[in-house]
Amino acid sequence: MKHVILLTGLFFVFATTMTMVVFSSEPPKPFSGGSGKFTKLVWSDEFDGNGLPNPEKWGYETGYVRNKEQQYYTNARLDNAEVKDGLLVITAKKDDFQNGNKTYPVTSASVISKGKGFWNRGRIEVRAKVPSSLGTWPAIWMLPNDFKQGWPLGGEIDIMEHVGFAPKEVHFNIHVRKNHPRPEDKEMVAKLKKVQFGATVPIGDVNVFHVYAIEMFDDRIDFYFDHQKVHTYENLGEGEMAWNFDKPFYLILNLAFGGSWGGAKGIDESSLPQQFQIDYVRVWQ
Repeated sequence: MKHVILLTGLFFVFATTMTMVVFSSEPPKPFSGGSGKFTKLVWSDEFDGNGLPNPEKWGYETGYVRNKEQQYYTNARLDNAEVKDGLLVITAKKDDFQNGNKTYPVTSASVISKGKGFWNRGRIEVRAKVPSSLGTWPAIWMLPNDFKQGWPLGGEIDIMEHVGFAPKEVHFNIHVRKNHPRPEDKEMVAKLKKVQFGATVPIGDVNVFHVYAIEMFDDRIDFYFDHQKVHTYENLGEGEMAWNFDKPFYLILNLAFGGSWGGAKGIDESSLPQQFQIDYVRVWQ
C-alpha cells in the first residue's frame, strides 16, 4: 500500500529491440471513494525505518490523561510506541513500569502531531488495524492546536474509535457544545436544528487493515471508512456551539485501555499486550 512505482516512459532506440525503461516514484494518491477535491500531498508519515516515531512529526501525551482509563501514557518509550516493519506499533501492556518511585501497572502510548502537523481543511487519511479485546479503545482523532476554548466548545473530530466489547463496530463522531451542552445552554440548544453527530458502522473483518479518513470543507466534514462515505456533519451557520472547525486541528493516535467507554463492560488484563498498528498517515489539500 505504501510505495507506488509507475512506468513513466518506454523508448525504442535506433529502431532496434533495445529498450530503456524509466521508473519514477510519485506521491501516493487518496484512497478511492473520496471527493477527489484534495490532491496535493502536504504531510505524511509512512513509518519507514526503525525506532521511535519521527520527533519532527510526533510528540506524546504523558500520564493518566482522561476518561478514568487504566493505562499510563509513556513518553518516547519503545515498549509502547515503536516504528518497525513499515508500521507504527502502539502497544498497551501490563508491565508494572517503574518511573521514579512510582509503579504504573498498565502502559500505552498516545502519539500526537500537536505543534508539528495541524490542518483545518483537506483530507486526513490513516490506514490502521485495531486490536480487539475486552477493554481496548484505540482511536484516531483530532483536537484544536490552540485549545484555549477547552472541551467541548473547542471541538473534537473522531476519525475512528473502536471499543473491544463491541468488536464488530467502528465509530465516527463530532463533539461540540451542541451535543454536550451546559445546563445554561440547554434552552438555546433546543432551538437549534437536530442533527446526527456521528455514525456507527460494521467493521467487517476486525483483524485486517482498514482506511479511515475525513475531508474538511467550509460547509461540512465528511467521514470515510474504506471506500465509503459513512457520515457528514454540516455547518448550518449556528455559530461555534455547533461548528468550531475553522481553526487548525492536530492528530492523535492512541490506544487506551479501560475507562468510561473502553471499560464500560469490564476489562481483561490477561489479554494484554495488545497492539494498534498504523500503516501510514497522509494529508492532502
